[in-house]
Amino acid sequence: MTAEETRAEREARIWICVGVPGFAGTDKARRAELLDARFGADGWRYRFVVRGELVDFDAAIAEYEQSYRVYLGRHREIVEWLVETCGNVYDERVANVYDDDYLQPGPVPNHYQDISVRRVVAELTGVEPHRQPVLADLTDLRTGEVHRLPRAPGFRGDGLAQIRDAESPAYFLNPALVPVHDPALVTTAPTRQEWYHAEGCGHLSVEAFWQQCKVIEVRFDRFTALGPDRHRPLEGI
Repeated sequence: MTAEETRAEREARIWICVGVPGFAGTDKARRAELLDARFGADGWRYRFVVRGELVDFDAAIAEYEQSYRVYLGRHREIVEWLVETCGNVYDERVANVYDDDYLQPGPVPNHYQDISVRRVVAELTGVEPHRQPVLADLTDLRTGEVHRLPRAPGFRGDGLAQIRDAESPAYFLNPALVPVHDPALVTTAPTRQEWYHAEGCGHLSVEAFWQQCKVIEVRFDRFTALGPDRHRPLEGI
């Protein structure tokens, strides 16, 4: 093994943060394709800065869920509304009700708030969250459409509530309106102004925490291979 090969192997084990990608939404798949082409599928990854430390997805999403746990625990009037009015909730598409895993590698936009709400409501009502689902006819409170869907554990109503949009009946669960449970999680970015800085709780919200803590890490050998383009590693994101 040559000295140069040893150096290359060492650099392949070094990862560096190259930027904050921000909100992806429906742009999720395009971004992944761009980064795969630029760094290789094994040359980049998402990491999260939580209380000054770089952590993995599981550790970061646990803080996201905990914020909903604390918020709903303090606002039982919201829990009562959910339990008595709804049979399930979703983010921006009805099919979201079938997902109970935060890790969502496919092209569909990530949706975490509806999963957090379902898990926390199950806890607060003392119902096992992973029990066998019971199908029910649920009426979308916004569109009036009836869907045959699983009733979420702890929910007793016949409604189906969308969370994301300001016109949705359950908008009060939007992560831009739910504050983080620990102030140590939040930071400010004076030169950056995204939609989640202007809505709800601003930079104190769960949404702001998630978008600001998310960074892209790149293998150092793939980074240096960019040559002069290393000055703009996230161009096009």
